[in-house]
Amino acid sequence: MGLMQTAQPEARTRRLEETTSLESPVWQTVVWDDPVNLMSYVAFVFQRHFGFSRDRAEELMLQVHHAGSAVVAEGSQEAMEMHVEAMHGYGLWATVRQAGDL
Repeated sequence: MGLMQTAQPEARTRRLEETTSLESPVWQTVVWDDPVNLMSYVAFVFQRHFGFSRDRAEELMLQVHHAGSAVVAEGSQEAMEMHVEAMHGYGLWATVRQAGDL
């Protein structure tokens, strides 16, 4: 019986951690189209910074070009802010938003 009593709080803690992680907001890094940067350069930046394959980088670059923007990363607010700073360092226009925001 003592083993079951110690196992139950652990199970509750795990469920709480899973619930908490599911409830924490997801943030996104959005890269926007601009009239300055070449499409090949944008794809290069996506490969270099995010480690995307050439095909994935080109797919996202084309989404930026045709749709005006693309979500290139999702995660914590702090991580997405770091990506935005990096994109600015490459000369790209990028912002952070909470997932689901338009």
